[in-house]
Amino acid sequence: MHTPLGKGADHGFMASYLEALALVERLHRLLLDVIKDEFERVGVLEINAVQALLLFNIGDNEVTAGELKSRGYYQGSNVSYNLKKLVEMGFMHHQRCEIDRRSVRVRLTARGREIRDVVADLFARHAEGLEAKGVLGTTGVDEITESLRRMERYWTDQIRYIY
Repeated sequence: MHTPLGKGADHGFMASYLEALALVERLHRLLLDVIKDEFERVGVLEINAVQALLLFNIGDNEVTAGELKSRGYYQGSNVSYNLKKLVEMGFMHHQRCEIDRRSVRVRLTARGREIRDVVADLFARHAEGLEAKGVLGTTGVDEITESLRRMERYWTDQIRYIY
């Protein structure tokens, strides 16, 4: 595949950057597959991996769809659709905001907290396994996280200040 490079772009850096981007995409898809497999293993079939991750990210908080979007977790139509489905399936409570009647606040039901706990347990097992098998230690995961945060800030700045 031919990839156009801008003026003065370092070909080695560009190749590594594109590889990192592809890896981030693959890791996200793989994360969803791992969650899906876990739910199949424990016999939870009525919820998909994206919805389970949404419940995990909400946790014990009470939030609006707008707050989830503004935190950068989800895109508008996706979060609204999934929140609606989760309410319909009994995983979330929803309530109109007293001050802004257009806004709906959501929080997990007991059933939603059970799903959140399944995901939390899965992630805890992964963390233990990564460390125990020497795949990634505290320093390694901290370095990856810091690098991804710097990339996130750079991309956020591109959106806010260049376009």
